[in-house]
Amino acid sequence: MTAKQPLNPTLKFALDIGPLLLFFAANGYFGIFVATGVFMVAALTAVTVTYAITRHLALMPMVTAAIVLVFGSLTLILHNVLFIKVKPTIIYVLFGGTLLGGLAFGKPLLGTLFDQMFTLTEEGWRKLTWRWALFFFALAALNEIVWRTQTTDFWVAFKVFGVLPLTFVFGALQYSLIIKYSAEEKT
Repeated sequence: MTAKQPLNPTLKFALDIGPLLLFFAANGYFGIFVATGVFMVAALTAVTVTYAITRHLALMPMVTAAIVLVFGSLTLILHNVLFIKVKPTIIYVLFGGTLLGGLAFGKPLLGTLFDQMFTLTEEGWRKLTWRWALFFFALAALNEIVWRTQTTDFWVAFKVFGVLPLTFVFGALQYSLIIKYSAEEKT
């Protein structure tokens, strides 16, 4: 059995962000329906390339790609943008709910969700899990507000230039907690 190959960080970033950037570009040139098709193909391609290189599929990209395919298909088949617009809300609520559900059962699932990028103490995982769960719920509410009150083009731009930076900033703000509760530092 072949060991899991690490994914080059630049390639990982491109595979994570690429589908969203292609969605934004395709929307600008061709409109939301073509952009939705491009997004579906790009999400599936990203998961396939990741698996071809690593022989491993992380949970978060798999779930996201599956939901993109389902809601993208509904958008295209029914010719209704509602489905692609509520897709992020569903993903964020699903991730936030899964994280809180894991805590309720004494299993902080954040390490699995982020593919074990770092090691924390039990208290660290619990605190970080609460923070990310609440952040996902806040993103769900924000997505609902934006798509219901703004144009489709604004909503697409918000996905790239709003949600993405917010997520990076929120992640960066967790650095002190990660350092404080690092299991590697405690041992």
